[in-house]
This record gives sequence, C-alpha cells and structure tokens, in this order.
Amino acid sequence: MDRRQLAGFLRSRRERITPAEVGLPAGPRRRTPGLRREEVAQLAFISAEYYTRLEQARGPRPSREVLAGLARALRLSDAERDHLHHLAGAPPGPPAGPSFEVRQSLLDLLNRLPQTAAIVLSATYEVIAWNDLAAALLEDFSALSRRDRSLIRRAFLGPRPEGGCRLYGLSDSDEFARSAARHLRATAARYPDDPGVAALVAELVDGSEEFARLWSSHDVCAKPTLCKTIRHPLVGPVTVDCDVLDITDRDQRLVLYTAAPGSPSDQALRLLSVIGTQRLDVPG
Repeated sequence: MDRRQLAGFLRSRRERITPAEVGLPAGPRRRTPGLRREEVAQLAFISAEYYTRLEQARGPRPSREVLAGLARALRLSDAERDHLHHLAGAPPGPPAGPSFEVRQSLLDLLNRLPQTAAIVLSATYEVIAWNDLAAALLEDFSALSRRDRSLIRRAFLGPRPEGGCRLYGLSDSDEFARSAARHLRATAARYPDDPGVAALVAELVDGSEEFARLWSSHDVCAKPTLCKTIRHPLVGPVTVDCDVLDITDRDQRLVLYTAAPGSPSDQALRLLSVIGTQRLDVPG
C-alpha cells in the first residue's frame, strides 16, 4: 500500500468534483474546490474520520468494499478504479458477478441517437438502460421492477397471450429465447460464484420445460437475428434492423433498433418518438 500516493490521488479526485455533480448544494461558505472530505465519506458510506486519515496518509489499508464505495463516490473511470486498487495494495480481480452499472458516456449516447431505439442489456439479459424511443417501441421500463426488466424471464416465464408470444410480439421470439439461454449458459460459466446468476438459472429450469431442455444441451453459440418485426399495439408491425454492440469491459451489450429510411416502419418510429409511452387507446 502506497499511503502517500493514495492520499494524493484521493485528494485530487475529490477536488475535481463539484457538489452539483453528486446532487449536493454548493452552499455559501465553500472555500475549497470540489467536495469536502465529509461529503466524500458520506457518499462512500464510511466515517469522515476514516476518510480523513486516508487523505493524510495515515489510514489502514482499505477493504475492497471501502474501495468500491470510494470509486463510486469519486465517480472514477474504470482506469482510475484500477489505479485506486493498486495504490491500496489490493489489485483488482475479476468481477464476482455481472455489472449492472452503465457508464455515463453510454447513457448520454442513448439519448443522442436519432430515430434509434436503444437498450443496454446486462450479461443476464436484464434491461439496465434505455432511451425514450425504446420505451415507446418496447415497454416503459421505468414503470417495471428490476425483476420484470429481465427479458429472459419474460421469454420463458411470462404470460403468453392467446395466439401471441411473450415478448413484445417479436417475430423471432422463439429464436430469441434459444439465444438467451445459450448466452446465459456462457454467463454462468464466467460467474460461477454469483448467487444472482445461480438463482436465475434455477428459477428458469424449475419454471420452464423449454428452458430446462435448452440448458441440458450445453449449447453456448448463438447466431444473431439481424432483422425482426415488433408488433406494436398502437402503430402495428414495425420491422427493424437489430445491431448488437459488445461493451466488453462491463460484459454488457448495446442493442440498436433502426428502420430503413423512408419505410413504413421508419414512419412508425417517428410517430412513436412523438407519442412516447402514452396510451392513445385509454380515455384521458
């Protein structure tokens, strides 16, 4: 543990953050740049005395839990987080479980994509970020619990409408379910000690004969479906190109839905971008 370098690094990261960036009032008597030590401690869920000792190069070696809290409080990038661990004498190891935190730059990107519905999926097929057009095209994810944002749960355990499919009227819903099962098999191998992954697999095996059959096959390869049709309740069928970009450092995927320019589906997406998530079939 390099106490002097750790102290200087913590101080420099603290001084670059404005109170507004973390939702704190600036106050009229703030004489130093950035956050106060007690504010960082509060955000990291540690005592102000302990944090002060770290900045004065006389604190004990922080635990990994403390380092995770400091990285979150100081809004560290991935490279800065790794540097913090090395300075504290606790080199970062492989993640214990899938990451559900989405980089701010990626969140900003979602809202800058014109005429593109976009979501971010975790390694366990949970929707962890989305833009307004995705909410209008698929579902208002903000109105759902975290559990209900799991696309793989919906695909295998969700209610199946009469004559329909469980997942947004997708034309390739069966292939999506098979692909998700194969991806989850690979995810379980990457995170063998994560209780959340194990619980999800057990729930799906117990609740779906189809998933249990797919799981027993041990298949891990899946071919992506590049074009699919979503049967929307307001604008009808919307045919979109589906592109998936891997976010390798977080083990996440960015899914982009776009329509051919000038096509009826393109017009439907433009209409949905105006309608949003409001229901036109419900009286006001």
